[in-house]
Amino acid sequence: MLYRKKPIVIEAFRFTTDSDVIAPDWFTQAVVDRKISIKRRLVDGSMKILGCMVHTLEGNMEAHPGDYIIRGVKDELYPCKADIFEETYEPVS
Repeated sequence: MLYRKKPIVIEAFRFTTDSDVIAPDWFTQAVVDRKISIKRRLVDGSMKILGCMVHTLEGNMEAHPGDYIIRGVKDELYPCKADIFEETYEPVS
């Protein structure tokens, strides 16, 4: 049997180390609430962001710069690799 994904609208944020990109409020709040942990390391005297750990219902999932962090229809959070995200989702106007 074949199935098609129902058309739903989600929020997503492309995780980046670019300091010019402002994270959405829901992402920032998830960090404050410890639903997302930012992975950092001191490199040559400055802090470098390596990725983040998203605490999902299925367990902890790692995201790297360039991956998307998705906020689902029930406010659940999970990471998604960019190529899969771009094949699965399209912008909504």
